[in-house]
Amino acid sequence: MMWSRRRMLACSAALGGAVIGSARAPLSALQGAPPRAIDPAARVPFGAAVRPLPLTQEPAYRAALRDYCQQLTPEGVLCWEHLRPTRQQFRFGEADTILAFAEANGMATRGHTLVWYGAMPAWTKEIGSAREAERELVTHIERVMGHYRGRIKTWHVLNEPIHDPNESTEELRPSVWLRYLGERYIDVAFRTARQIDPSVELVINEYDIESVDAAQRKKRQAYLQLVRKMLERNLPLQGVGIQGHLHGELAIDRDGIYNFVSQVQALGLRIHVTELDVIDDKLPASVEERDAIIAERVHDLLEPISAVTRPAVIACWGLSDRYTWVPIYFKRSDGLANRSLPLDHGYRPKPVWHVINRFCSGPA
Repeated sequence: MMWSRRRMLACSAALGGAVIGSARAPLSALQGAPPRAIDPAARVPFGAAVRPLPLTQEPAYRAALRDYCQQLTPEGVLCWEHLRPTRQQFRFGEADTILAFAEANGMATRGHTLVWYGAMPAWTKEIGSAREAERELVTHIERVMGHYRGRIKTWHVLNEPIHDPNESTEELRPSVWLRYLGERYIDVAFRTARQIDPSVELVINEYDIESVDAAQRKKRQAYLQLVRKMLERNLPLQGVGIQGHLHGELAIDRDGIYNFVSQVQALGLRIHVTELDVIDDKLPASVEERDAIIAERVHDLLEPISAVTRPAVIACWGLSDRYTWVPIYFKRSDGLANRSLPLDHGYRPKPVWHVINRFCSGPA
């Protein structure tokens, strides 16, 4: 079904007049005067990825998380490389700190991630057989999920499994798991996760599926096909993650997102927006113009999603521009700071925050 202007207008009106259409709204239209933070009773919880160092050292960082978030995602410290530097060693301390902060402040914690091609420790290169690969994968999931059983209610079991179309014609991204187990590694991961904690929500997660770029359209199709194949194999998949690392210079494919979410919902699965931010290295230097484009991109992603279903979460990969991964890979050539997240370096809300707030707090 095509994303009609009538549907856009109806959804926008319900959300208090967020940006609509293809023309960029003036910055003043995006600011308004919504509450600083989302009400805890909001229909869609808001979350952010959290780094342990500022959490323990910066009161302003902790205060911002308390003010704005209902869910937290440990940023990096549950990935293999950090969590399991050797076969025998599991380092839960930093993730435990984040979880304890979340629990003390009435927030949920999301587990990220159990299986990923990236951030793998050097010792995994020694894996040399299917039997060994399956043993290490199962051991890891059993140990990590067992440690957090009953406390983490949502796990990103499988992260970024689809190969980027510009790099390969193959659907699945190369990894040690694919090399030795083939596509069956996905079955092993999800069935093990379900066995360890029958109550947890199990999610698959992917990036670069949102824009009008041809490669992203192809990847979105491959993602949907993989989800369908998983369900045909009766895997215990319950949620589909749209990361939302949006490229600011690329328009969002609103028709494509609407259709994708509609098909996911028809399969009985929930949509999770898991790692939202906007990569702004190619956007104008003007802060006002850049902020308006960033707000527009986020609006154009969340609007078609929300027209189909209430997402399980809207979560950003970080909360403040003070701590973002974006300049590591997408540093601006003009030397200006990236402005990818809802709060600026001083923890002040930006126009994109008000857009997110509307989609989290809007009427059912």
